[in-house]
This record gives sequence, C-alpha cells and structure tokens, in this order.
Amino acid sequence: MGDEEFGISPDMLKYVAGEIKSIVELGVQIGVIVGGGNIFRGVAATSYGMERASADHMGMLATVINSLALQDALEKNGLETRVQTAISMHEVAEPYILRRAIRHLERGRVVIFGAGTGNPYFTTDTAAVLRAQEIHAEILLKATKVDGLYDSDPVKNKSARIIKNTNYMQVLEKQLRVMDMTAISLAMDNQLPLAVFKLKTKGNIKAVVCGADIGTRIS
Repeated sequence: MGDEEFGISPDMLKYVAGEIKSIVELGVQIGVIVGGGNIFRGVAATSYGMERASADHMGMLATVINSLALQDALEKNGLETRVQTAISMHEVAEPYILRRAIRHLERGRVVIFGAGTGNPYFTTDTAAVLRAQEIHAEILLKATKVDGLYDSDPVKNKSARIIKNTNYMQVLEKQLRVMDMTAISLAMDNQLPLAVFKLKTKGNIKAVVCGADIGTRIS
C-alpha cells in the first residue's frame, strides 16, 4: 500500500515491478509471494469476533488481488508473468501445480504464488517458505519495512541493534518476530537460507541477490 492507509498504491506497484525486473534481467529465476494485509488481514479480523478460518480465507483472496495487480505491473515492464493460486479460480489464474511452476521458471517467467498455502491458520510467511522449498529455491528474500533483524523493536527502543547474521534457533529462542515460528521452523528443517532487508531502499533486492552485505542473513 506504499504510503497510503489502505489498498494498492500505483507508485509502489510500479516501484516493486521495477525492482523485480532488475533481477530477472540478471537471468535469475524468481518466484514471488505477496501478502494481503493492505486489503484484509485475517488475524486482525478474529479480534472482533470473526471465525479464524473465514478470516484467513478472506486474507488469501486479498493476496490474489495483489498478485493480479503485480502481474499487470510486471507485464507492463515487459516481463512474462504467471499467477498460480492455491485456491482454484481458473478464470483469473492458474491453479498451483509444482511442475508447471518450475517449467515457467525455466522459461524465464516470473511466477507469483497467490492464496497462501490454501489453508487457514498458515501465514503468508509459511506459504513463502513452503513454495521456496518446493521449487528448490537457493534463498528466500523477505523484503519488508525494516532494514534487517534487530535485537529488540527499533520503533520502541532507539538503542536497538541490528543483527547481521544469526541462525534459526536464535530466532526461535529469542522470539525475534521476523517471521512466524512455523515459517522459521520449516526453513530450519530444510536448511533454507533467509535474507531480511528493507524493500523501500532502491536497488536492495538486486544487491542482495548479487551477494551484498545488506540486511540480515538467517541460516
């Protein structure tokens, strides 16, 4: 949503598409997962009495809206793109089929995975780790609002220090809220490296892909 309070920011959409294009041009195969919190956040909805499963399904549908918006922005940048969804909706996107996703990647297309895992009670983070494992990704990049992982909340604690390198167990034991615990555990079980960095710093995604010392590495 960029600097907006709600919905999709055209400027942010254009910016993200440009950042993704910069790494596709390097010949890197890329799968993308987009959250849906700018439209609807399932966990928040449960706080005012909505059934968790219903709220999570609504959140998954929100991720599909974002996926279609990103697909449009990427195609306007000249990139071949496919959206695959964990919930079948054939009129707007392909169903998620692993072999088809890998084939798209091999052909240089950007694959956007929508609707999370297709199951309630699982976050977008967990869906990202799951899809990364399935397509045999070398690394999972989490482009976020902060410039890495801190030892405490940098918004509340001005003396919070950034952690450049850490491991999965430290994230779990200290409950460093970079991702939910299920996602971190799944990454740990399969030794999937994670990189956490700030999305809004132009060129960050390309720099991380090229091995620059930006943000936090979890391995």
